[in-house]
Amino acid sequence: MGEVEMRFSGKTVVITGAASGIGLESVRLFAREGAAVYASDIDDEGGKALENLEDGDIRYQHCDVCEPVQIKALMDRAAQETSGIDVLFNNAGAGGARGQIHELEPEDWDRTMDLLLRSVAMGIRYAVPHMKDRPGAAIVNVSSVAAVGPGYSPTAYAVAKAGVLHLTKVTAADLAQFGIRVNAIQPGFINTNIFTSSLEIPDEQKDMAKSVIAQMSSNAQPVKRGGQPADIAEACAYLASEAAGFVTGTSLIVDGGITIGPRQSWDPEEASMFEALEQMEEAAKQASG
Repeated sequence: MGEVEMRFSGKTVVITGAASGIGLESVRLFAREGAAVYASDIDDEGGKALENLEDGDIRYQHCDVCEPVQIKALMDRAAQETSGIDVLFNNAGAGGARGQIHELEPEDWDRTMDLLLRSVAMGIRYAVPHMKDRPGAAIVNVSSVAAVGPGYSPTAYAVAKAGVLHLTKVTAADLAQFGIRVNAIQPGFINTNIFTSSLEIPDEQKDMAKSVIAQMSSNAQPVKRGGQPADIAEACAYLASEAAGFVTGTSLIVDGGITIGPRQSWDPEEASMFEALEQMEEAAKQASG
């Protein structure tokens, strides 16, 4: 087995929502590649377990991203203990309010926006003073395929993730003067706890639900497997690395092709409208002949 590429040797990386799923895989990847990783979460048990991993330099700090003062404390600690921040991965999130727009209460809407959109803005706000003019400084935000239209998530989640896309673009413009690149990732259906964490069912049923979701997603997209946290971690590492040094203000869709188009565009067993019309035309010709 070859040596791991050390793309982030000597770098300081901050990752929110780090105790599981995409965050966990990202922590391990960046640590293996030489970074000092500041991993934050509200799951202190899972967060402390990160420090026992043998992947590299991982330092945990409790951080509720709905509390700006805790975000600031995280960024300040990372900078004070190292000398600055090179990479910020705004990953923390959950499903948010599940109702349709006519069912949502104001406080549920606000909580979802705080968790999924304001947290990203404040992560950037409090990291930037420690990132200015650091060579290769990069911010990566998690958006979603839900940002492109309905049908992928609840309404409030979709709106927040669309906001993350626009926030990414405008902050890329704001921060270009400091040499900081800002990009986003739009995951498709990734096999994490985000779909099941808010369900009021026993843990064993949540595991079953995750398996069902993974199977359904693999049948709903051109790539015939469920998305994995490592798929997003690898995308984040690319956007944070020098390989993406000419990339800013944009997003990378990592979705197994689910947003390519309607099923008939990629599934040969699904007849398209045009094929149906051709069949009708052929049948009419045969009937008249």
